[in-house]
Amino acid sequence: MTDPAAGWLSMPDLVELLGISPSKVHRLIEDRHLLAIRVDGVLRVPADFLKDGEPLHELRGTLMLLADSGYSDEEAMHWLTGVDDSLGVSPIAALRAGRKAEVRRVAQALAF
Repeated sequence: MTDPAAGWLSMPDLVELLGISPSKVHRLIEDRHLLAIRVDGVLRVPADFLKDGEPLHELRGTLMLLADSGYSDEEAMHWLTGVDDSLGVSPIAALRAGRKAEVRRVAQALAF
């Protein structure tokens, strides 16, 4: 996949890629399977949040942890897509590489 900063997907992109209705895409966002923010007024999701034609499974628990820690959607997006010094890469890249437990430990530490 592309770098999240460059690879943003719009709602029509998600509908096409996931093969579901716009209302089901919104439900994935509401249920924290995906995280979307407005970029230039358009609701968008980083392409790296998808894997094999569906939301990255490891993302949901991490999104819930960040929300429970008081992170806004914008703050969570910034953290997930930015390089974290303790991980050495962006948290989303670490999640995609199978480092879920490590990412969640770092996310939990941010809350304190």
